[in-house]
Amino acid sequence: MDLIIRRAALSTHVAGRDAPVDIAIDAGRIVAVEPNLTAAAGREIDAAGSLVVPPFVDAHFHLDATLSYGLPRVNASGTLLEGIALWGELKPQLTQEALVERALQYCDWAVARGLLAIRTHVDVCDPRLLAVEALLEVKRRVAPYLDLQLVAFPQDGLLRSAGAFDNLKRAIAMGVDVVGGIPHFERTMADGAESIRLLCEFAAEKGLPVDMHCDESDDPLSRHIETLCKEAHRLGLGGRVAGSHLTSMHSMDNYYVSKLLPLMRESGVAAIANPLINITLQGRADTYPKRRGMTRVPEILAAGIDVAFGHDCVMDPWYSLGSGDMLEVAHMGLHVAQMTGIDAMRAAFDAVTVNAARIIGLEGYGIAPGCRGDCVVLDARDPIEAIRLRASRLAVVRGGNVVAQSPPARATLSLPGRPLEVDFKLRR
Repeated sequence: MDLIIRRAALSTHVAGRDAPVDIAIDAGRIVAVEPNLTAAAGREIDAAGSLVVPPFVDAHFHLDATLSYGLPRVNASGTLLEGIALWGELKPQLTQEALVERALQYCDWAVARGLLAIRTHVDVCDPRLLAVEALLEVKRRVAPYLDLQLVAFPQDGLLRSAGAFDNLKRAIAMGVDVVGGIPHFERTMADGAESIRLLCEFAAEKGLPVDMHCDESDDPLSRHIETLCKEAHRLGLGGRVAGSHLTSMHSMDNYYVSKLLPLMRESGVAAIANPLINITLQGRADTYPKRRGMTRVPEILAAGIDVAFGHDCVMDPWYSLGSGDMLEVAHMGLHVAQMTGIDAMRAAFDAVTVNAARIIGLEGYGIAPGCRGDCVVLDARDPIEAIRLRASRLAVVRGGNVVAQSPPARATLSLPGRPLEVDFKLRR
């Protein structure tokens, strides 16, 4: 064996086990998950009861814009529309070298956080396709340690931006993986619906998945998710389509949503919410009470629809914070959606692991024999504690190789009659 992780705690959602197990990895694959393995390995890690999970997965990100905060200026209003305008100002100044450098730096952060799979949208409205070329190069360079999916994203609107559809087709021909869109940013509702039809027909022709920014608006009448579901059903794309953001659903009439959710389920369209960004950008025109903005995650889950959480932005024109920590994303999602029951908190953890992996179509994902030898050892005993503590990644494993390590979070105290060290876990 190449690696054995001893005495690992597994999430019951991942493996259906409660007792500690040993995880053996050989030739890049998990070959055994069972208690007290007698085999030996070139390297062993004693998890000592810590939680071992498959890698974190970010189902929605913008790697072409990441770490560009302050270029060429700061988003003064903090709004979505100023962020889009600011990105438009920045695009002519972009260079391939800078795009690659920033993206690689972020990928380093991601690996350190146990985030080993990212679906990133890349703007195709620049006819140079500079960002596409840059991220294809990044994808090639990080492939040994991180799975990167690229979505051809017409940021300025497929029909609104001259040449955008041709650029998108060129990007797909260059090797971009997924067809994207932004129907609510077209000039009219009719143009938005037409853009969905064109993009879904193109995806069906090419046999590609679809992931659209859909209804990222406070307008309850922005209902492009309905059209996306209709086209997914008509073209047989079920299981390969995701609607990202869906923030208008937060403001929709309950009766309409009671019709919409079954339509999403029947059409096989998944939902991707972006808690950190949705709570920051939505409701900006409100006085009080202010809308939370994030889509109806508990209701979508209850309807039997897959839901993932994405990070969306890190230090870019739309969001000045972030560090690639998907536990921070789950933590925010849990709070915004008021998912504080035990099963709901576990569902928030699933939204940045197993659900996200399923939505973006990762193969060999999980902690079971035959799965890829990728996992994260967390300084926590269960998924809820991992979210609460934003637990340290004690070890990040890719293909049986340890690619990152972090020390456990500890504090040294100087208090009379109290322990010298605390680790923030509840004593049991």
